[in-house]
Amino acid sequence: MPHTIALVDDDRNILTSVSMALESEGFEVRTFVDGEQAWNGLRQSPADLAILDIKMPRLDGMELLKKIRAESRLPVIFLTSKDDEVDEVLGLRMGADDYITKPFSQRLLIERIRTLLRRVELGESTGSDKTGDETIVRGKLLLDSARHLCSWDGKPVTLTVTEFLLLRALAIRPGYVKSRDQLMDAAYGEHIYVDDRTIDSHIKRLRRKFKSIDPEFGEIETLYGVGYRYRAS
Repeated sequence: MPHTIALVDDDRNILTSVSMALESEGFEVRTFVDGEQAWNGLRQSPADLAILDIKMPRLDGMELLKKIRAESRLPVIFLTSKDDEVDEVLGLRMGADDYITKPFSQRLLIERIRTLLRRVELGESTGSDKTGDETIVRGKLLLDSARHLCSWDGKPVTLTVTEFLLLRALAIRPGYVKSRDQLMDAAYGEHIYVDDRTIDSHIKRLRRKFKSIDPEFGEIETLYGVGYRYRAS
C-alpha cells in the first residue's frame, strides 16, 4: 500500500505542485487549505506523515501540531518561511520531526519524507551504531525499538521518531560523547543535513519530557562545544 501524506498549506500553487510531485513518486496525497480542515480530515482518516505550513488561517501549523501531538506520534515536517528561525525552533520544540524552508527543492522534500518514513518503519538508527538487541535498559530508562516504546521508572514517555532515535543513539553507549554531527547521522541519516540548532531543540524537548515525570532527571548531559552524552550509571 502506498504511504499517505497529508499536505497542509493555504497556498494552492504549493498544494498543486507538491502533490503532483509526491504522487509521481508513488505517494497518496490528501491536501488541506488550513489547519482546521486538516485536523478534521486527519481524525477521520489518519495519514502516515503530515507536511504542515506554519502560517495559515483559522488554525495555524503550530496549533495543529499541538493537537496532533496530544493524540499521536504522527511524523511531521514543517514548511517555514525563509529566515524565520523563530518558527523553526518553536516548531521543533513543540514536537515536529523536521522542517524545510521555503522556497524548497521538491527533490529535497521527497528525500526528507522517505528518510522519515524509513525511520518509522525500521524503528532504528540509520547511523553508525548497530545493536542486535532491540531493547535498551539503562537504570530507570527502557527503550523498546521494535515497538517504539519508551518508559522512565515504569512510566510511559511519548517520543517523536526523531526524539526516540536521538535518545537511543545516546543511551546505546553511556558515558561516550556524541557530537552533533553524529547525532544528526543517527536521527536523519548520513545524506540529510540539518543545523546544530535542530539537534539542540530536540534535546531540550527530550529533557522537558523526562523532567515532567521526574524533576531530578539529568541523564542527558551537555559538553559545551563537544556534544551530548548519556550519563554512565
